Amino acid sequence: MVSSIFEVIPAIDLQGGRCVQLRQGKKEAVIFSTAESPVEIAKQWVMQGASRLHIIDLDGAFQEEKNNFEVIRAIAELNAVTDKATIEVGGGIRTYEAAVKLLELADGAGIDRIIFGTAALKSPDLIERVARDYSSRRVMVALDVRAGKVTIDGWREVTGMDANEVAKRAERLGAGSLLFTNIDVEGLMRGIEPRIIEEFVSSVSVPVVVAGGVSSVKDVSRIKEAGARGVVIGSALYKGKIDFQEVLKLSRD
Repeated sequence: MVSSIFEVIPAIDLQGGRCVQLRQGKKEAVIFSTAESPVEIAKQWVMQGASRLHIIDLDGAFQEEKNNFEVIRAIAELNAVTDKATIEVGGGIRTYEAAVKLLELADGAGIDRIIFGTAALKSPDLIERVARDYSSRRVMVALDVRAGKVTIDGWREVTGMDANEVAKRAERLGAGSLLFTNIDVEGLMRGIEPRIIEEFVSSVSVPVVVAGGVSSVKDVSRIKEAGARGVVIGSALYKGKIDFQEVLKLSRD
């Protein structure tokens, strides 16, 4: 089934206040980094037509002492973003207070939904509470998957839990959408595994956004054909393997 709504979403992964891309989620395996301000990068993506930005605080995900909240705040307060695009934010959101801090940032300007990863497994009541207080629409659960099993704590621990089963549980908890990342192909820019995506999308009824391994327009097209509602693209955009304007056409078809 092909979704009637499909978003092409640029990734802005933050590490030490800079925009980076990692290979397979390993914090030392930086394959792209730029000194350009993440705020300016965000503005450029929106000016090029992005309707949503995917922002991940990698330092938060890795539980570093510092996080990138102020950078996220600056992006959320950009008129270019608040007027033309929405934001989804994730990375180290493990408490109700951290969730509220983002959801109420600048009176909600720009931030449409927050992304829970590890917390969905370790603190399921947190997902239920935020979904109840702020609506399911603003809650996305990220499932980072290696060989079909969900990982947690910045992709460092494999739980042994089946991704499709965890996805159903997240849906029951109140997640309004899911982010599926195939770690096995993440950051390698060698393409996706369509069958795995199709199986995951068909296992749930909430919208699914796909990330990991996207390296061509054909990959994006296959993700759309699998029934996903969107695709997050990182390394392939920053390394010039995918032309953003070309893949944006798929969101308009």
